[in-house]
Parts: sequence; structure tokens; C-alpha cells
Amino acid sequence: MIDISVFENKSAAYYTLGCKLNFAETSSIGKLLEENGIRKAGKGEKADICIVNTCSVTDLADKKCRQAIRKIRKENPDSFLVVTGCYAQLKPNEIAGMKQVDLVIGTGQKADIFSYLNPLNNSKVPNIVVSPVKDITAFSPSCSQGDRTRYFLKVQDGCDYYCTYCTIPLARGRSRNGKIVDLTEQAQNCAERGGKEIVLTGVNVGDFGKTTGETFFQLIQALDQVAGIERYRISSIEPDLLTDEIIDFVASSNRFAPHFHLPLQSGSDDVLKLMKRKYDTNLFISKVQRIKQAMPDAFIGVDVIVGARGETEEYFNRSYDLIKSLDVSRLHVFTYSERNGTQALKIDHSVSAGEKKERSRILSDLSEQKRLNFYASQIGTERKVIFEQPKSGKKMHGFTENYIQVERIYNPESVNNVSKVILGDFNEEKSALRG
Repeated sequence: MIDISVFENKSAAYYTLGCKLNFAETSSIGKLLEENGIRKAGKGEKADICIVNTCSVTDLADKKCRQAIRKIRKENPDSFLVVTGCYAQLKPNEIAGMKQVDLVIGTGQKADIFSYLNPLNNSKVPNIVVSPVKDITAFSPSCSQGDRTRYFLKVQDGCDYYCTYCTIPLARGRSRNGKIVDLTEQAQNCAERGGKEIVLTGVNVGDFGKTTGETFFQLIQALDQVAGIERYRISSIEPDLLTDEIIDFVASSNRFAPHFHLPLQSGSDDVLKLMKRKYDTNLFISKVQRIKQAMPDAFIGVDVIVGARGETEEYFNRSYDLIKSLDVSRLHVFTYSERNGTQALKIDHSVSAGEKKERSRILSDLSEQKRLNFYASQIGTERKVIFEQPKSGKKMHGFTENYIQVERIYNPESVNNVSKVILGDFNEEKSALRG
């Protein structure tokens, strides 16, 4: 048992890389340490403990994690530095080999990280506490406040899909989730703290219910009844798990935003088969059409991977043509990265780095054109915006229910309140519409 008195007057700094799910979990780690007497380090203060929550979705993500660890150690030379997250789970020895690191904590121990802290350890020999991924079965609740208006609520973790390019099941384990009654209570707590918007996060949120016998549809029905929350967003949902009843419910709900994020990954059926995705392009097209039929002004974001193994030039061109034809609002373009332990390494035909870069540029340009077209289609409409506190300057920004960024002159009374605005023309940078 740890003697809590040794943490008296100790401070901790938190660093998060990767997805919104990681941010939610870092927030929970911070609350846990605070409950045990460890305060959050102030701005510019050299922390006694540094917690680094890592991502490992690509080789570039791993590289950014290592760079961050070195930078954090330089800024906090005497701290006890702990690394956790997906990178820590997948490559603990690699991280432990870094001279800057004192402790490596796996995914299964992340929620109980305080139990493993020992800031009095001066040996500087990294310890590794990482359980096999098959033993990661518990769901650890997390909720983070992204700003004054938006919270990120973790409703699900892990994945059972095992797509050939992905390491997430190896880093986070099997699909599992919280109970609806507990998650609605967390949403109520967010409302009581003044939160207006909640983003539902997870690895595969549509798979909700594996451990509780409930469904994602039942979850959103329950959350819709929580008073005080103005808006929910579904962070991402697999197209094969997005049912018509979910689409129709969002269309009729006053709280769930007409905003969907769908992972397509490729517009080529041949590549989807190589990836072992659980849908084809016809199903994806039907989901986009179904959303637009129910909600013509809905924002639809789409994930796409370029340069995956097996993606020939012909397959990429097919993918481009299909994506161009889709009535979607924006693309999130990811460049394929080789990951140890994945089945994709067995697929013939690898794409050169130069070709990956060019394909990424082509789709990024298409994405920007689609975003501008969608924004332009909304000019002149009345929308509800929740404005955020500006960091500096006189302009404030917020998002409409259908995820259009809106800019206006700062008005303190508008912060964290729902404002009805008429959407005007683009701002100078074309990043937002004027409200």
C-alpha cells in the first residue's frame, strides 16, 4: 500500500496524444491523483510527476510520442515520468529503454495508475507494468471537459473487428462498455457542472452492449432524456452498425446533432476485402443516402486511409471516384503505416512513400472542396451555435448543430449558451462562416 503522505504538496502534469478517448481517460487519471492529494501543476511549473498518455495508430504517432517524452523530461528534469496508453501497451520495452522514462503502465492498469506510483524511486531503472491484452477485460469510466461547453464521455472501449491494418485490438483488448444507468449519471453530472454538449467516445461505439446486454440505440434513447444537456454528438460509428432506427432517432431528437462520422477507409471493394472491413461500398452509399434523406443538412465526416497494402493505382482511382460522388461534408485522410503484428503485412503490393503522399494530397484537396461546398450550402440558414470562450482577440467561435464553425465578434453573454444565428458568408480564412 502506498503511503499517501509522501505525495503531500506534490504536483502532476498531464500530456495526451491521440484520440478523444485518450483525453477522456487522462482526465480520469487526473481526478484519481487529485483525490489522493496530488494537485495539477500550474502553468510553467516544473511538475513532480508527469503522466504521458500515448497513441500508437501509426509509426508517426510512435515518433511523436518519443519526441514528447524527451521534451517533457527536458522541461521537468526531476520529475517521475510515467508513460501509459496504446504505445505503452504495444511496445513497453521500447519505451522502457528510453532514459527519460521511469515507469511504463499498460492499458489494463491505466485506470489504477496511482497504485503504481513511487516518486521516491531514485533508481531511475524503468519499471514495466503491462498485462497481456487478453487479460484486459474491465471497462474504466472516463469523462473529460474539452472546454467550458464540451465534454467527452467514454461509453465503450476495445474492439472485436481485427481489421488487417489496425493494432487497436492488440492495444485495448476486446469490446466492452459501461452500463447505461452509470453513463446517464455521468451525463447528469456534466449538466450540473454547466456542460452543454457531450461527445460520445469509444473505439467502436456502435458495438456498445457486449458486456451489459444493452444496445447503443438504448443508450442514446436514455441519454436523450438527461435534462440540461443541449447537444450530443456521436464521435464515430461503423457503417454496418449504424441502423435505420439510430438514424431516424437522431433525426427526430432535439438533443442529438445531425452530425455523423463514418469510417469508410477505402472506396474500393477490393481494398475493403483486403482490410477485412465488415461492409462494402454499396452499404456505405446506402447509409449516406439514408442520413441525407432523413436530415438533408446533416454533416457527414468520413475516414479514409490512403496507400494501404494492396491499394493499386486502379483501386485508388476507383476509391477517389466513389468518394467524390458521395454527398459528404469532409474527409479525414490517414496515410497507411506498417504496424507490427497486423495481418496487412502479409498482403502483396506496397505503396511507395511518394505515392502515399500524393494520394493523401489528392484526397485532402477533395476534402477541402467538399467542406467549402457544404458550408456554402448553409449560408442564409438559421442555426443554433454554442460559442466557446475565445483564447485571445475579439473573435469568438462555436459550432452549429450540423458542425459548421461560426465566427462572430466577442460577446461574453454568448459563451456556453445556445445562440440562434443567421449564417453569413465565409470569414477571411474561409475556415468559418460569419454569424
